[in-house]
Amino acid sequence: MSQIFPKATNWAPLVLAIAGPAVGILAIAGVWYFFSPEFTDVGYAPEQPIPYSHELHVGQLGLDCRYCHVSVETSAVSNIPPTQTCMNCHTVIKRDSELLAPLQESAQNDKPLRWVRVHNLPDYSFFDHSVHVRAGVGCVSCHGRIDRMEVVEQTEPLSMGWCLDCHRNPAPHLRPTEEVTNMDWIPPRDHAAFAAQVIEEKNLKPPEDCTACHR
Repeated sequence: MSQIFPKATNWAPLVLAIAGPAVGILAIAGVWYFFSPEFTDVGYAPEQPIPYSHELHVGQLGLDCRYCHVSVETSAVSNIPPTQTCMNCHTVIKRDSELLAPLQESAQNDKPLRWVRVHNLPDYSFFDHSVHVRAGVGCVSCHGRIDRMEVVEQTEPLSMGWCLDCHRNPAPHLRPTEEVTNMDWIPPRDHAAFAAQVIEEKNLKPPEDCTACHR
């Protein structure tokens, strides 16, 4: 009896046994990536009630991060500045601008502006700003070059794996505490030695166990 199928078909079961799981793994990996923070969160730039430009205020005018976010050195949470902080300048500057009408209304009615949080961690994650600032981690490490952003966007995934990468090797992100908010700070040539000294002097031991962030 003549052979109906070519001899190559004898390999079909083996090919299917290998290709089937491989396709499944690729599909799972694809779904995981497209629903991961790297894809869903990076680039998130919500519209705010007022078109506040960090590029203007920080980049051009040289406003320090702590002028608005006053609690970063002492509190786990970085505060959203109240209307009065803005009015310290805009009581006089651009007071009649249509773009700032919501700000003037907020001040007159004593109702806070509803700013939209950009860097929003899940409720089950705990992050302490003050600990990182005192350790010498620059704002730019997590928030990117805010001083170049007309509209603030999330530049890092802020995922568990991303955080652990820094906890396991914090040295590249360390700088003098007085330079934490300096967006233009350039590490010295001997930065590795400097970072090692900081780690020793401050006894920095970034935790890698679950309870550090999940409390």
